Amino acid sequence: MAKTIFHSSVEGAQHGAKSLPDFLAYAKRSGASGAQPSNYMLGNGKGGFKTAKEIKDTFDKAGMHLDGISSHCPFWVHTSIWTGTQSGNPFIAPDIAKLSPEKIEKWHENYLLKLMDLSAELGVKIMPMFWGVAFGWELATGYPWGFWAGSGFDLLEAGNERFIKKTAKLRAHANKLGIKLCHEIHPGTAASCADDFNHLVDICDGDKSLAVNADPSHCWEGEDWETRFQKVASRVYACHVKNFVIRPGFPLRAMQPAWQKRAMQFTDLPSGDLNMVRYAEMLVNIGYPSRYCKTMGTATAPLIVEAESAYRDLDACSANGIGYVRDHLCFPIAGGSFEDGMGA
Repeated sequence: MAKTIFHSSVEGAQHGAKSLPDFLAYAKRSGASGAQPSNYMLGNGKGGFKTAKEIKDTFDKAGMHLDGISSHCPFWVHTSIWTGTQSGNPFIAPDIAKLSPEKIEKWHENYLLKLMDLSAELGVKIMPMFWGVAFGWELATGYPWGFWAGSGFDLLEAGNERFIKKTAKLRAHANKLGIKLCHEIHPGTAASCADDFNHLVDICDGDKSLAVNADPSHCWEGEDWETRFQKVASRVYACHVKNFVIRPGFPLRAMQPAWQKRAMQFTDLPSGDLNMVRYAEMLVNIGYPSRYCKTMGTATAPLIVEAESAYRDLDACSANGIGYVRDHLCFPIAGGSFEDGMGA
């Protein structure tokens, strides 16, 4: 009998207004078999986390797989706050946001170490996230103006040293616990393309905790998703399923805050520019499902919906995406070539 190696799942960060039980009930009702809660959904309302038992019991009661812990926001703040940015403030508790950048960074480092301890206690070794702008906003733009190096300064070299130093304790703890820190290659982070990510691996001497969360919806500035994820194939331990559309004739980098007016817009899964079935096939080709299953000790790997839309209600968009993944991407895998039975 043909084997299905994927199951439909959903990312929790966009649904943060829901409690963990409400989020799981919504995911189950929408047809998901698993879920990837955000770190915030695991909070106990007192500045700490729910116990591992409470979380496990909640998932068991819902009959859902725990497919990883989405922790993009605190990781991004940790490696971006040194710039003085306020763009991460919505992710920071108001009393913490009043502190100096150095204290905010330290608070987030301690928070993430505790989150990793909880993750390990839950048996979760996959942590989707992204590193912040450790190399500075100039390099994050990808365009060398102002200059990146000159008399007495080299922003790239300074960024190398900064990334190694700021992430050292987190990477060491992840390695101790066997956790993969799965960077979502993304504009405005420490690695905006595959070559950037491989650069991080190189400067950290091949650190095994540095992994990738594949998401094709961020491949809209020249590097297509197949090129990107083939380049980092052995490091892909997590994935999101998300689609987008590029509106021709509109500038991609305009200072336009309204999503409906942007050149690049996230969409529901069926109607975007990307072929989601080809994306799922590529994930098989680069070994994502087998890598995930081996790391997590599971029989299937999640295809985690993160469908967003400038027009469609978020819950409706995500539910549509969950159903699409279940019905179109969780297909039975061929046991051999389609030529095998010819002439039999």
